[in-house]
Amino acid sequence: MKHAISNIALTAYRHADELSRLAALGLDGIEVAPSRVWENTWDGLDAVQVSTYRRQVESAGLEVVGLHSLLFDHPELELFGDRDHRDRLLEFFVHLSAVCRDLGGRTLIWGGGRRRGKVPMEEAIDRAIDFFTVLADRIDGHGTCFCIEPLGHNDTDFIHSVLESKRIVEAVGRPGLKVQIDAKALVAGEELALETFRAVAGDLVHYHANEPGFGVLGSSGKIDHHAAGKFLMEIGYVGYASIEQKMIGEENPLGAIGKSVSLLKEAYG
Repeated sequence: MKHAISNIALTAYRHADELSRLAALGLDGIEVAPSRVWENTWDGLDAVQVSTYRRQVESAGLEVVGLHSLLFDHPELELFGDRDHRDRLLEFFVHLSAVCRDLGGRTLIWGGGRRRGKVPMEEAIDRAIDFFTVLADRIDGHGTCFCIEPLGHNDTDFIHSVLESKRIVEAVGRPGLKVQIDAKALVAGEELALETFRAVAGDLVHYHANEPGFGVLGSSGKIDHHAAGKFLMEIGYVGYASIEQKMIGEENPLGAIGKSVSLLKEAYG
C-alpha cells in the first residue's frame, strides 16, 4: 500500500515549498483538489499551468495520485439538474480527466452525487448509470478512472453505501468507473467490516483515511484506522491510502500533517 495526502491540508495556491516536506515525512503522493492549485480550473487552465504543477510535485519526490473535490468551484454543475447542467458536467469531467492524465494521475473522486432532491432513488441511479457510461466512453484512452465515493447522510442524499457504489460500477461495466472508500463514511454507514471490503475488492482503486470534520487522523476516536488498514491488506489492496485532512495551523500546517502521517503509516502498512 502506498501513502498520500490531499492538498486541502496545504496552503491554497502557494504550497510548492511544502511538497518536499511531505516527501520527507515518507509520503509517496499528493492527491489534488484542483481549486486549491488554480483559481480557474476550466476555461482558464492551460497546459503550461498543469505541467508546471506536475514538475513541482515530481521535483519534490512525489507523484500525483489523482483529483478529488472536483466541483468545489463549480457547484452549479449537477448530475440531477436539467439536461444543460448534465451536459456541462460531462464536459467538465472530461476536461478534468485530461488534466489528471497530464498530471500523471489516475483517479478522480466523485463524492456521493450530493443532492438528488426530489428525483426518486431508482431514477437517480438510472441517470447515474447513463451518465457514467457516456463519461467512461469519452475518457477511454486517458488512463484515468472516476471513482464513486459513498458519503454519509449529512453530505449527500444519494450514494451512502459501498454496495450502492458497486451497483452503479457493475452496471456501467467499464474500466473508467471504479469504487473509492471513505473511512468516515464507512463508520457513518456501519460498514467498517471485512465483508464490505471483500464485496468491492475487484473494483476498489482508492481509499480516503479521514475523520469527521477532517481533523488529524485519530483525533475523533470514532474511526478504527487499524481495522480498516487490516481489511485493506486482507483483500490485497495495493493502491493509495490518502489522508483527507483540512489545513490545520496556517503558520505550520506540516505539524498536524506529521501526526496524521504517523498514524497512516502505522495503520495502513
